[in-house]
Amino acid sequence: MRRLRILGVRRDERTRGQAMVELALVLPLFVMLLVGIIVLGIGVFYQQQLTNAAREAARYASIHSATAMCPTVSTLAPTAPPRTYSPCDTPAGGWPFMTAAGRHLLFGLPPSAVNLAACWSGYREDTTNAYDAPPPGDYLISSSTVTIASTFAQCTIGGADPTTNPSAIGCNSGLAASTVDEASNLSEAPGRIVANTVTAYACYVWSPPMAGFLLIPQAVTLRAVITEPIERQQ
Repeated sequence: MRRLRILGVRRDERTRGQAMVELALVLPLFVMLLVGIIVLGIGVFYQQQLTNAAREAARYASIHSATAMCPTVSTLAPTAPPRTYSPCDTPAGGWPFMTAAGRHLLFGLPPSAVNLAACWSGYREDTTNAYDAPPPGDYLISSSTVTIASTFAQCTIGGADPTTNPSAIGCNSGLAASTVDEASNLSEAPGRIVANTVTAYACYVWSPPMAGFLLIPQAVTLRAVITEPIERQQ
């Protein structure tokens, strides 16, 4: 009887030891999976916030076009500026009003760490290579039909097209100096049909929590790009 009790105690100890070994093997994987899901959720949330920032910035620049009282301007002045045109929110100043509009709805992100930039795109006439050209088509001008031949030229930020290659664009506070516009912030002009667009680019360098434990980079650059057509405000 005593022998059986001793054997039973030893068997119970072996069971507990086996459970501890299994826990030691499974627990790190479970914690990694759980934390990974949480970190992934945070990343998706931050990406949504960044997309909202780019959308708000693009919308602000779209509405505050060349006809606004305080227009958000590109590096190119309109070829047919309206009478009320005066550069106000400029790239030289880092577009303070557009940037503030993009940042004001951010939640969970430090606004000062979110960098924004914009560039303007439009049509160029094939014959003169002039920007702010009408889109291609047939137009009635002075009772005669005129055929317009033009091509759409895309702007760049940091040497890359934000609509097709945003991953090639960095994330720093000097993005405004790296913009190359192909059009102005003009929406329309007397006797001229214009189809210019503005593209807003937002970025944020995120340091994921427990990046080393999850075997992911210590810094991840999140990017968002939104394009809006230029609108006439007045």
